[in-house]
Amino acid sequence: MAAARVLRAGACCRRRLLSSSSSISSASSSGGRAAERGERPDSAGLGFRPPAHSHSDWIGPPDKHSNLRPIIFYVPPDESALERRLREARQEAQASNQRFWARHNRAFRQEKEEFIYSRLKAKGLELRDESGQKATLNAEEMADFYKDFLSKNFKKHLQYNRDWYKHNFRITFLMGQVALVRALRWLRRRKKNVQQ
Repeated sequence: MAAARVLRAGACCRRRLLSSSSSISSASSSGGRAAERGERPDSAGLGFRPPAHSHSDWIGPPDKHSNLRPIIFYVPPDESALERRLREARQEAQASNQRFWARHNRAFRQEKEEFIYSRLKAKGLELRDESGQKATLNAEEMADFYKDFLSKNFKKHLQYNRDWYKHNFRITFLMGQVALVRALRWLRRRKKNVQQ
């Protein structure tokens, strides 16, 4: 229980949630131009950027297509090659998740609208009722759609889960390596200070 509180407290210190009133960066700015202006290159085009003095990862508002919160990773000036590999693996996993869920959600919304339209048409109903409100189907009819959609996309979800595990095992392995290197560095410094 106490360990969970410590982990949560540590996570709160390492990441900051972005508010909707955060600074807005131009969606057309490229990573190179962002770096020239002193911004973090991976924040370009996301619609927000953390302050230049920040030394933490930042979590943004949910993406309107994927519903995932993008992360802008802090890049320390003395980042080692191993730490860079870890950060790049995390960025790659995030980009992969964003792509998958944006495509998935787009297909879901489109197929749902088509299903509703076809069912309403079969019943002889219009998309809007007399009062102008959008017509809907009952829960049982929508359950048919959800079942069919999940069945059709079973292989895609299976492949996504495999990829997700690959990304996360790689990230976990790199995190272990980084933690070990940092611990050894700390022990060397401590030993050096004791000898002095």
